[in-house]
Amino acid sequence: MEIMELNRKFWLDRPTFVTGGTGLVGSWLVRRLVQAGADVVCLVRDWVPQSELVQTKLMEKVKVIRGDIRDQALLERVMGEYEIDTVIHLAAQTIVTIANRNPISTFETNIAGTWSLLESCRRSPKVKQVVIASSDKAYGDQITLPYNETTPLQGQHPYDVSKSCADLISHTYAESYGLPVVITRCGNFYGGGDLNWNRIVPGTIRSILRGQQPIIRSDGQYIRDYFYVEDGAAAYMLLAEKLASNPALRGEAFNFSNEIQITVVDLVKKIIEQMGTDLQPVILNEVSNEIRHQYLSAEKAHKMLDWSPLFTLDQGIKLTIDWYKRFLEVNQNV
Repeated sequence: MEIMELNRKFWLDRPTFVTGGTGLVGSWLVRRLVQAGADVVCLVRDWVPQSELVQTKLMEKVKVIRGDIRDQALLERVMGEYEIDTVIHLAAQTIVTIANRNPISTFETNIAGTWSLLESCRRSPKVKQVVIASSDKAYGDQITLPYNETTPLQGQHPYDVSKSCADLISHTYAESYGLPVVITRCGNFYGGGDLNWNRIVPGTIRSILRGQQPIIRSDGQYIRDYFYVEDGAAAYMLLAEKLASNPALRGEAFNFSNEIQITVVDLVKKIIEQMGTDLQPVILNEVSNEIRHQYLSAEKAHKMLDWSPLFTLDQGIKLTIDWYKRFLEVNQNV
């Protein structure tokens, strides 16, 4: 989406607080907000010099708060001193394997971090819109697919449970306290800027660029709903705009998806094909505690928000490959 297509009238000079700004989606969201003229304030916990936010010098164009998402007093200070109008909450521990190994740190960040953020918003009268990033993982394992927004939230494994809980808590603040909260549930994000090399997309691309066989840690047959990161950033902004014009959306959740089912091995084959290599993946079949089959219906977003994705899966993969080619030329030791 070009800069001219951004709703600059809405975002110009709008005090906007983004948590998780150095993450995969956060970096692209901050870029779009800056392009739209928003007055962006970012909460950053760890310094990640390879992040898109730092490498593109976007960090120099926003106000940066160093701290932890669980620090409610800090969050209240930020809301008050910067007179925050719109909040987009992305900060989370997003790696399933880490959640399996270290469930408490994941619960603290994803659940306690969310209630700390919501409570600070409740106590800050200037906050007008709060967008909470949940996940398709919040639905857990389901017999009936695709997930729609009425599907029960029933995560069973640590990461999934953390998203189910945060999602339900967000709904509680909308229903019980009238907080202007909306919730997004997206598929597996991919795109340039993901530095978690254990994830299938960046790991596969890096392996191929280094002449190595890509590694699939599962049996390759897990079915996922992959969603390009720039589509995610655009969807978060659109949802904030729609909530501002239609307060009745408070408490609603929306799935965002290309509505395509694809196995991990088929995704890897798409990347291999686009990169023009004959390297074949090594399938380790080592994964446990993960949902087997997921995909989302985005019908509600299409109808209520007039939303549609900007990128196809093939377009997103091409943009992602191009990003990593540039990145790894500069950062050869990553």
